[in-house]
Amino acid sequence: MIPMPLWRQTVGPISGAGIGLRSCHFGHILEKHPSLPWFEALTDNYLTAGGVAKKRLLDIASNYPVALHGVGMSLGGTEPLDKNYLRKLQDLIHELRPAWISEHLCWTSVHGVDLHELMPLPYTEETIRHVAERIKIVQDIFETRILLENVSSYLTYDSSCMSEWDFLSQIAEEADCLLLLDINNIYVSAVNHEFDPRTYIDAIPAQRVAEYHLAGFEDKQTYLLDTHGAPVDQRVWELYGYALRTIGARPTLIERDNDIPSFDDVAAEAAIAQRMLEEPDVAA
Repeated sequence: MIPMPLWRQTVGPISGAGIGLRSCHFGHILEKHPSLPWFEALTDNYLTAGGVAKKRLLDIASNYPVALHGVGMSLGGTEPLDKNYLRKLQDLIHELRPAWISEHLCWTSVHGVDLHELMPLPYTEETIRHVAERIKIVQDIFETRILLENVSSYLTYDSSCMSEWDFLSQIAEEADCLLLLDINNIYVSAVNHEFDPRTYIDAIPAQRVAEYHLAGFEDKQTYLLDTHGAPVDQRVWELYGYALRTIGARPTLIERDNDIPSFDDVAAEAAIAQRMLEEPDVAA
Protein backbone atom coordinates (compact mmCIF):
# COMPACT_ATOMS: atom_id res chain seq x y z
CA MET A 1 0.00 0.00 0.00
CA ILE A 2 1.38 3.41 -1.00
CA PRO A 3 1.41 5.86 1.96
CA MET A 4 -0.80 8.82 1.07
CA PRO A 5 0.48 12.38 1.44
CA LEU A 6 -0.62 14.42 4.44
CA TRP A 7 -2.65 17.13 2.69
CA ARG A 8 -6.41 17.05 2.95
CA GLN A 9 -7.74 17.06 -0.59
CA THR A 10 -10.80 19.00 -1.65
CA VAL A 11 -12.28 16.48 -4.07
CA GLY A 12 -10.91 13.05 -3.19
CA PRO A 13 -7.84 10.89 -3.81
CA ILE A 14 -6.09 10.37 -7.13
CA SER A 15 -6.63 7.19 -9.08
CA GLY A 16 -6.81 6.11 -12.71
CA ALA A 17 -5.33 7.78 -15.78
CA GLY A 18 -5.21 11.57 -16.02
CA ILE A 19 -3.54 14.12 -18.26
CA GLY A 20 -1.14 17.01 -17.82
CA LEU A 21 -3.01 20.28 -17.34
CA ARG A 22 -2.11 22.73 -20.11
CA SER A 23 -3.43 26.27 -20.56
CA CYS A 24 -4.74 25.61 -24.08
CA HIS A 25 -7.20 23.12 -22.55
CA PHE A 26 -8.45 25.33 -19.69
CA GLY A 27 -11.53 26.50 -21.56
CA HIS A 28 -12.57 23.00 -22.60
CA ILE A 29 -12.18 21.62 -19.07
CA LEU A 30 -14.05 24.46 -17.38
CA GLU A 31 -16.86 24.46 -19.95
CA LYS A 32 -17.28 20.75 -20.68
CA HIS A 33 -16.29 19.17 -17.34
CA PRO A 34 -14.83 16.06 -19.02
CA SER A 35 -14.88 12.78 -17.12
CA LEU A 36 -11.14 12.62 -16.41
CA PRO A 37 -10.15 11.36 -12.94
CA TRP A 38 -7.36 13.88 -12.26
CA PHE A 39 -4.90 16.42 -13.64
CA GLU A 40 -1.26 17.27 -13.02
CA ALA A 41 -0.18 20.93 -13.14
CA LEU A 42 3.32 22.20 -13.83
CA THR A 43 4.39 23.78 -10.53
CA ASP A 44 6.68 26.41 -12.05
CA ASN A 45 3.85 27.98 -14.06
CA TYR A 46 1.89 28.97 -10.94
CA LEU A 47 4.40 30.31 -8.41
CA THR A 48 3.51 34.00 -8.83
CA ALA A 49 0.68 35.53 -6.82
CA GLY A 50 -2.64 35.99 -8.57
CA GLY A 51 -3.15 35.92 -12.32
CA VAL A 52 -5.68 34.39 -14.67
CA ALA A 53 -3.81 31.10 -15.06
CA LYS A 54 -3.72 30.46 -11.31
CA LYS A 55 -7.40 31.32 -10.97
CA ARG A 56 -8.27 28.80 -13.66
CA LEU A 57 -6.07 26.20 -11.98
CA LEU A 58 -7.88 26.76 -8.68
CA ASP A 59 -11.26 26.58 -10.43
CA ILE A 60 -10.30 23.24 -11.98
CA ALA A 61 -8.95 22.00 -8.64
CA SER A 62 -12.35 22.65 -7.06
CA ASN A 63 -13.77 19.90 -9.28
CA TYR A 64 -10.85 17.53 -9.87
CA PRO A 65 -7.93 16.15 -7.86
CA VAL A 66 -4.74 17.95 -8.94
CA ALA A 67 -1.08 17.03 -8.37
CA LEU A 68 1.89 19.37 -8.79
CA HIS A 69 4.91 18.47 -10.93
CA GLY A 70 8.01 20.67 -10.81
CA VAL A 71 11.35 21.22 -12.49
CA GLY A 72 12.87 23.97 -10.37
CA MET A 73 14.14 22.45 -7.10
CA SER A 74 17.47 21.33 -8.61
CA LEU A 75 17.66 18.52 -6.07
CA GLY A 76 20.94 17.33 -7.54
CA GLY A 77 22.55 20.75 -7.58
CA THR A 78 25.50 21.75 -5.40
CA GLU A 79 24.25 25.21 -4.50
CA PRO A 80 21.98 25.67 -1.45
CA LEU A 81 18.32 24.92 -2.04
CA ASP A 82 16.50 28.04 -3.25
CA LYS A 83 14.55 29.17 -0.18
CA ASN A 84 12.57 31.73 -2.17
CA TYR A 85 11.47 29.04 -4.63
CA LEU A 86 10.46 26.71 -1.80
CA ARG A 87 8.56 29.51 -0.05
CA LYS A 88 6.57 30.24 -3.21
CA LEU A 89 5.85 26.55 -3.65
CA GLN A 90 4.69 26.30 -0.04
CA ASP A 91 2.27 29.19 -0.67
CA LEU A 92 0.94 27.41 -3.76
CA ILE A 93 0.49 24.19 -1.79
CA HIS A 94 -1.56 26.01 0.84
CA GLU A 95 -3.75 27.56 -1.87
CA LEU A 96 -4.18 24.50 -4.06
CA ARG A 97 -4.02 21.60 -1.57
CA PRO A 98 -2.59 19.23 -4.20
CA ALA A 99 -2.74 15.47 -3.84
CA TRP A 100 1.06 15.41 -3.89
CA ILE A 101 4.09 17.14 -5.40
CA SER A 102 6.74 15.58 -7.60
CA GLU A 103 10.17 16.70 -8.74
CA HIS A 104 12.91 15.40 -11.04
CA LEU A 105 16.09 13.59 -10.05
CA CYS A 106 18.52 15.99 -11.70
CA TRP A 107 20.20 19.38 -11.45
CA THR A 108 18.86 22.38 -13.33
CA SER A 109 20.99 25.36 -12.30
CA VAL A 110 24.59 26.30 -11.59
CA HIS A 111 26.13 29.56 -10.30
CA GLY A 112 22.65 31.07 -10.17
CA VAL A 113 21.95 30.36 -13.84
CA ASP A 114 18.90 28.27 -14.75
CA LEU A 115 19.90 25.89 -17.54
CA HIS A 116 16.30 25.08 -18.54
CA GLU A 117 17.40 21.47 -18.88
CA LEU A 118 17.09 18.37 -16.68
CA MET A 119 20.73 17.40 -16.25
CA PRO A 120 21.59 13.83 -15.18
CA LEU A 121 23.75 12.99 -12.19
CA PRO A 122 26.75 10.72 -11.63
CA TYR A 123 25.61 7.47 -10.03
CA THR A 124 27.81 7.42 -6.94
CA GLU A 125 27.41 6.89 -3.19
CA GLU A 126 28.39 10.51 -2.60
CA THR A 127 25.63 11.73 -4.91
CA ILE A 128 23.09 9.48 -3.18
CA ARG A 129 23.91 11.00 0.21
CA HIS A 130 23.87 14.54 -1.21
CA VAL A 131 20.53 14.24 -3.00
CA ALA A 132 18.84 12.28 -0.21
CA GLU A 133 19.78 14.95 2.31
CA ARG A 134 18.29 17.68 0.11
CA ILE A 135 15.09 15.66 -0.35
CA LYS A 136 14.82 15.26 3.43
CA ILE A 137 15.08 19.03 3.86
CA VAL A 138 12.30 19.59 1.32
CA GLN A 139 10.09 16.94 2.90
CA ASP A 140 10.60 18.47 6.34
CA ILE A 141 9.54 21.86 4.98
CA PHE A 142 6.41 20.50 3.31
CA GLU A 143 5.74 17.92 6.04
CA THR A 144 5.12 15.13 3.55
CA ARG A 145 6.94 12.84 1.17
CA ILE A 146 7.57 14.01 -2.36
CA LEU A 147 7.63 11.92 -5.54
CA LEU A 148 10.99 11.70 -7.31
CA GLU A 149 10.99 11.21 -11.11
CA ASN A 150 13.69 9.53 -13.20
CA VAL A 151 14.83 11.67 -16.15
CA SER A 152 15.83 10.64 -19.66
CA SER A 153 19.57 10.90 -20.31
CA TYR A 154 21.96 11.25 -23.22
CA LEU A 155 25.34 10.94 -21.50
CA THR A 156 27.01 9.02 -18.69
CA TYR A 157 29.71 9.99 -16.19
CA ASP A 158 33.03 8.20 -15.88
CA SER A 159 32.63 8.41 -12.10
CA SER A 160 29.37 6.43 -12.05
CA CYS A 161 29.77 3.16 -10.17
CA MET A 162 26.27 1.70 -10.33
CA SER A 163 23.21 1.45 -12.57
CA GLU A 164 20.59 4.18 -12.77
CA TRP A 165 17.96 1.89 -11.27
CA ASP A 166 20.13 1.09 -8.25
CA PHE A 167 20.92 4.80 -7.88
CA LEU A 168 17.24 5.80 -7.97
CA SER A 169 16.21 3.00 -5.60
CA GLN A 170 18.90 3.82 -3.05
CA ILE A 171 18.01 7.52 -3.02
CA ALA A 172 14.34 6.67 -2.44
CA GLU A 173 15.25 4.43 0.47
CA GLU A 174 17.77 6.87 1.99
CA ALA A 175 15.43 9.86 1.69
CA ASP A 176 12.26 7.86 2.43
CA CYS A 177 10.54 9.47 -0.56
CA LEU A 178 8.20 8.01 -3.17
CA LEU A 179 8.85 7.53 -6.87
CA LEU A 180 7.23 8.80 -10.03
CA LEU A 181 8.31 6.25 -12.60
CA ASP A 182 8.43 7.78 -16.08
CA ILE A 183 8.10 4.84 -18.44
CA ASN A 184 8.97 6.88 -21.53
CA ASN A 185 12.16 8.14 -19.88
CA ILE A 186 13.17 4.59 -19.00
CA TYR A 187 12.67 3.51 -22.61
CA VAL A 188 14.53 6.53 -24.05
CA SER A 189 17.51 6.01 -21.73
CA ALA A 190 17.49 2.26 -22.37
CA VAL A 191 17.86 2.80 -26.11
CA ASN A 192 20.43 5.58 -25.69
CA HIS A 193 22.58 3.58 -23.27
CA GLU A 194 21.83 0.08 -24.57
CA PHE A 195 20.28 -1.65 -21.58
CA ASP A 196 17.12 -3.72 -21.16
CA PRO A 197 14.38 -1.43 -19.80
CA ARG A 198 12.69 -4.41 -18.14
CA THR A 199 15.80 -4.84 -15.96
CA TYR A 200 15.23 -1.28 -14.73
CA ILE A 201 11.59 -1.96 -13.83
CA ASP A 202 12.43 -5.30 -12.19
CA ALA A 203 14.85 -3.56 -9.81
CA ILE A 204 12.58 -0.73 -8.65
CA PRO A 205 11.02 -1.18 -5.17
CA ALA A 206 7.31 -1.45 -5.95
CA GLN A 207 6.28 -0.10 -2.56
CA ARG A 208 7.93 3.22 -3.41
CA VAL A 209 6.17 3.78 -6.76
CA ALA A 210 3.21 6.16 -6.47
CA GLU A 211 2.70 7.30 -10.08
CA TYR A 212 3.59 6.55 -13.71
CA HIS A 213 4.22 9.02 -16.53
CA LEU A 214 3.74 8.30 -20.23
CA ALA A 215 4.85 10.58 -23.06
CA GLY A 216 6.27 10.63 -26.58
CA PHE A 217 9.79 10.88 -27.98
CA GLU A 218 11.50 11.72 -31.28
CA ASP A 219 13.81 9.29 -33.02
CA LYS A 220 16.99 11.17 -34.00
CA GLN A 221 18.46 8.07 -35.69
CA THR A 222 21.52 7.90 -33.43
CA TYR A 223 19.54 8.47 -30.22
CA LEU A 224 16.03 9.03 -28.89
CA LEU A 225 15.02 12.50 -27.65
CA ASP A 226 12.36 12.89 -24.98
CA THR A 227 10.18 15.65 -26.43
CA HIS A 228 6.70 15.23 -24.94
CA GLY A 229 5.67 16.25 -28.42
CA ALA A 230 4.25 13.03 -29.88
CA PRO A 231 1.79 10.29 -28.99
CA VAL A 232 3.01 7.52 -26.68
CA ASP A 233 5.05 5.06 -28.74
CA GLN A 234 3.81 1.47 -29.00
CA ARG A 235 7.05 0.22 -27.41
CA VAL A 236 6.45 2.51 -24.43
CA TRP A 237 2.89 1.19 -24.12
CA GLU A 238 4.33 -2.32 -24.04
CA LEU A 239 6.83 -1.35 -21.35
CA TYR A 240 4.01 0.29 -19.38
CA GLY A 241 2.11 -3.01 -19.52
CA TYR A 242 5.21 -4.76 -18.18
CA ALA A 243 5.42 -2.24 -15.32
CA LEU A 244 1.76 -2.79 -14.46
CA ARG A 245 2.28 -6.55 -14.29
CA THR A 246 5.58 -6.25 -12.39
CA ILE A 247 5.04 -3.32 -10.01
CA GLY A 248 1.27 -2.96 -10.09
CA ALA A 249 -1.36 -0.42 -11.05
CA ARG A 250 -0.65 3.19 -10.06
CA PRO A 251 -2.18 6.56 -11.04
CA THR A 252 -0.92 7.28 -14.54
CA LEU A 253 -0.46 10.54 -16.41
CA ILE A 254 -0.25 11.35 -20.12
CA GLU A 255 2.19 14.24 -20.67
CA ARG A 256 2.14 16.50 -23.72
CA ASP A 257 4.15 19.73 -23.78
CA ASN A 258 4.95 20.32 -27.47
CA ASP A 259 2.70 20.15 -30.53
CA ILE A 260 -0.18 19.84 -28.09
CA PRO A 261 -3.24 18.35 -29.82
CA SER A 262 -6.89 18.77 -28.88
CA PHE A 263 -8.04 17.83 -25.41
CA ASP A 264 -9.95 14.89 -26.85
CA ASP A 265 -6.81 13.48 -28.49
CA VAL A 266 -4.87 13.58 -25.23
CA ALA A 267 -7.85 12.17 -23.33
CA ALA A 268 -8.00 9.30 -25.83
CA GLU A 269 -4.49 8.26 -24.80
CA ALA A 270 -5.52 8.49 -21.16
CA ALA A 271 -8.39 6.14 -22.00
CA ILE A 272 -5.89 3.58 -23.32
CA ALA A 273 -3.91 3.83 -20.09
CA GLN A 274 -7.14 3.46 -18.10
CA ARG A 275 -8.03 0.25 -19.92
CA MET A 276 -4.55 -1.12 -19.25
CA LEU A 277 -4.79 -0.16 -15.57
CA GLU A 278 -7.98 -2.16 -15.33
CA GLU A 279 -6.67 -5.08 -17.41
CA PRO A 280 -2.83 -5.12 -17.37
CA ASP A 281 -2.69 -8.02 -19.84
CA VAL A 282 -4.57 -6.05 -22.49
CA ALA A 283 -2.31 -4.53 -25.18
CA ALA A 284 -2.51 -0.83 -26.02
